[in-house]
Amino acid sequence: MKTRSSMMSGLRYTKLSGLSCLAAILGLLPTLGVSQNLVTDDTVEWYTLGGDYAHTRYTPADEITAENFDELEVAWEWDGSSFNGYSGRSTPTYVDGKLFTVSGPRRSVVAIDPKTGETLWSYRLPNTARWEYSMRASYGKGIAYSRIDGRGVVYISSPGFFLVALDAETGAPLEGFGGQVPVEGFPKTGVVDMLADLGHPYDPYEGIPLETGYITASSPPIVVNDTIVVGNSAEQGYLQARVENIPGDILAYDKVTGALKWKFNVIPQPGEYGHETWENDAWSYTGDVSSWAPITADPENNIVYIPTNPPTIDYYGGFRPGDNLFGTSVIALDTETGERRWHYQTVKHDVWNYDNPAAPIQLDLNIPGRGLVSAVAQVTKQGYVYTFDRFTGEPVWPMDYRDVPASQVPGEKLATTQPFPTKPPPFEMQGLSEEDLIDFTPELRREALEVMANYQLGPLFNPPIHAKNAAGKISSAMCPGDGGGANIYAPPVADPTTGFLYVPSANNCSWQRVIPGEEADARIAEPTGSTFAAYANGPGGRAPRLSSGLPYVKPLYSSITAYDMNTGEIAFRIPTGETPDRIRNNPAVAGVDIGDTGSGNPVSMVTTPNMLIYSDTDHDGQTALLYALDKATGEELGRIEVPAKSRYGMSSWKHEGHQYIILQTGSKLTAMALPAASEGASGH
Repeated sequence: MKTRSSMMSGLRYTKLSGLSCLAAILGLLPTLGVSQNLVTDDTVEWYTLGGDYAHTRYTPADEITAENFDELEVAWEWDGSSFNGYSGRSTPTYVDGKLFTVSGPRRSVVAIDPKTGETLWSYRLPNTARWEYSMRASYGKGIAYSRIDGRGVVYISSPGFFLVALDAETGAPLEGFGGQVPVEGFPKTGVVDMLADLGHPYDPYEGIPLETGYITASSPPIVVNDTIVVGNSAEQGYLQARVENIPGDILAYDKVTGALKWKFNVIPQPGEYGHETWENDAWSYTGDVSSWAPITADPENNIVYIPTNPPTIDYYGGFRPGDNLFGTSVIALDTETGERRWHYQTVKHDVWNYDNPAAPIQLDLNIPGRGLVSAVAQVTKQGYVYTFDRFTGEPVWPMDYRDVPASQVPGEKLATTQPFPTKPPPFEMQGLSEEDLIDFTPELRREALEVMANYQLGPLFNPPIHAKNAAGKISSAMCPGDGGGANIYAPPVADPTTGFLYVPSANNCSWQRVIPGEEADARIAEPTGSTFAAYANGPGGRAPRLSSGLPYVKPLYSSITAYDMNTGEIAFRIPTGETPDRIRNNPAVAGVDIGDTGSGNPVSMVTTPNMLIYSDTDHDGQTALLYALDKATGEELGRIEVPAKSRYGMSSWKHEGHQYIILQTGSKLTAMALPAASEGASGH
């Protein structure tokens, strides 16, 4: 086990705030929550995509309070439109007095002055065909940061699947890292071609032939002590109709030289743990099981936590019988060796697109009757928080393996049971029955029942149906759907000083049916693989609609659920944003008190010592608001209008004694701060 002093080698001294020290004494604060960040009277860093290695999105910065929240103003806006930025899915890192982020489909790396928003430098790789094909190009989410002999280094994974290391002061490719890539215009140093380490034939410019498979990256790597751990992403599984692909194996590199340290096979090879869960020799030809969501780490104990997605083809797996480890799992790996410490498969033989969509969050919990428990929690699309001992992988609370429906699709053999956590309770509606349908008026209820008679309703893990099903149903209800529950564009946050976890979610179902693979393939411009699957995602699986345009289910349509993870209970659940005009002013509910339904938007959040802050829209659906909530009760403490809604994450840090809140607003970054933060800045 690494000691704290060895973990901090090469990093700056950490000074904990009084609150943090008190919490640590009480045994409530994870040692990883702020330990890698510089925390002083003048500076609080945001060191990783999630703020800290535990990925809590918590800041110790406390200048902004309930009393001065309404004084916040725009300190500056940085516009990435010159980089063709548009997604708003990159949380900047604030470290060593600078902001670092990526922008646009070229994933240009940018350094920004945190006081003025001025661009200090930018860097991008030359063009390649393998970048042009990337379906995740603009979703880089951020950078990784480390120091070598006291010098800051920025690392990114590019859309073309290159690992890039840059000098944090100048933006120049890092000397002595990687080597010359045989593509015109590439630098002589600072780049590693990660395709070379996956073991598949490829061309440096074109990439892997699509007949073999495809891989890209949509989250930054993470640097754990001396090791860079790199995740990856495949093409969207709902755009697949052929069975061949490559696995999303996890790669690790030396942070100084870029030399490969290890590779972890996410689809176990013969003789490896879990190989027997791939029947019909599917391990040899199919792929995916990528880790497109961000990665979490425990540097003190050399552990990295990997969330994964399903194998090839989201809604049909008849060609890959078995549980399919390590698909839709949380995997704990040793960062030095790549050996599996433990794993837990949250969905067996996944045909619901229930990828684990967010970074696992580490918390040290004080559980009554048990004392201190070092935990890691994974929020999921299916509306559960799966919570484990982060050293052993044992569930903190018992798992209940329940029977789930069998598939009606020919050739599909689903797992007969799936794991259901006994605690915490679900944060979203699970499954869909008549009891869940809208009931504001008898007329709306009657119409909803009539409409839903055309659909296959069912519990959580209700499987897709095929287009020619005997019952003549349009499609199958998957609730929450792959766009509901928790998802990547609204990551959860936590308060390590209390053990509270805050999960934003949306009440959305998916409506799925599959069609013959050859028919589905005809709709895909550049298909991957060569052999048609028996079935794949197809058109016609449309969602139900009411004539009024109202949602077909009861509210809440979006919410924040706060868990006291020490007890595994819900502390509060509140609607987010405001009831949209299209709902509250709908003639079908005239004169009916429908209450606060929530906007329907999953929200971005950040936690501070003083409050929980989130971004959403007013009832007009256009006016963006920033809300401050009491962290213990959910009571609203304040709201202000801001230029735009934050699209993915939020962050907060302190620079030169002043706290900033960063909103990710499409192509822009918007910095909110108190007026004093702008004093002395250019233009003030």
